[in-house]
Amino acid sequence: MVDFRLFAAAPPEALPIDGLPIDGLPIDGLLLDAPLVDAPAKLAVRTLPRPRGNRPTRSVELDLWRQGLQRVAGIDEVGRGALAGPVVSAAVTLAPNARPAWLRDVRDSKALTPRQRSRLAPLIKASVADWGVGWATRDEIDRHGIVPATRLSMQRAVAALRDVPEFVLVDGTDRHDFPCGFEAIKKGDARVTSIAAASVVAKVARDAWMEAISGRNPTFNFASNKGYSSAAHLRSLADQGPCSEHRRSFAPVREAAGDAPRELSLPFDC
Repeated sequence: MVDFRLFAAAPPEALPIDGLPIDGLPIDGLLLDAPLVDAPAKLAVRTLPRPRGNRPTRSVELDLWRQGLQRVAGIDEVGRGALAGPVVSAAVTLAPNARPAWLRDVRDSKALTPRQRSRLAPLIKASVADWGVGWATRDEIDRHGIVPATRLSMQRAVAALRDVPEFVLVDGTDRHDFPCGFEAIKKGDARVTSIAAASVVAKVARDAWMEAISGRNPTFNFASNKGYSSAAHLRSLADQGPCSEHRRSFAPVREAAGDAPRELSLPFDC
């Protein structure tokens, strides 16, 4: 059985590509073809004020800890807007009584350089109470749509935690189904420490995967663009057509393949 947690920790050159998450592979008791779980019909989304110095804070976690909820997990995803590869989510549970040095440096992963993310990810995983990574494959994205697949990757990230959280803080405004209470926080990756930490862990894990598969499809330079729609990537897509890692349900890929329209899928900057 393959352990989720190894993939986010291993350097790209050490990743066993044939053992990475692919369609139908059981990972820590989870099957990537597991059915989607319906989300609640109603969702209350909180918008927090921008923190001073643009640094996320633990104010939401502290409030929940004071209420007696100790296992509070922050969740974020990466790869939602890419044209190729999986969507990856991470869940991070902070230790209530710990104040590791990385707290002053963590930010939304998009605000950090690759070097900063690579330095922070192992520090985060070494000092938090718990963390897990969940994946939804390119095939699942095309079969279910990007929003359900993103939700599925988040459910798997929670399932990959050693201990079921008592409460979940999730970035964004989408509906979810978790085995506990949760709150959606708009721009949570920039405002809530546990969500920001999760964004870093997820980003490093997905980047490692895209770098590991880049050699299979050198024309598209996934090691550099990570599957996102850079100008060079779009040119290669137009010239060569899509490879097996491309999401056929996304309009630029569908058009490059000459496929008939299926549904409107717009890239997101996340």
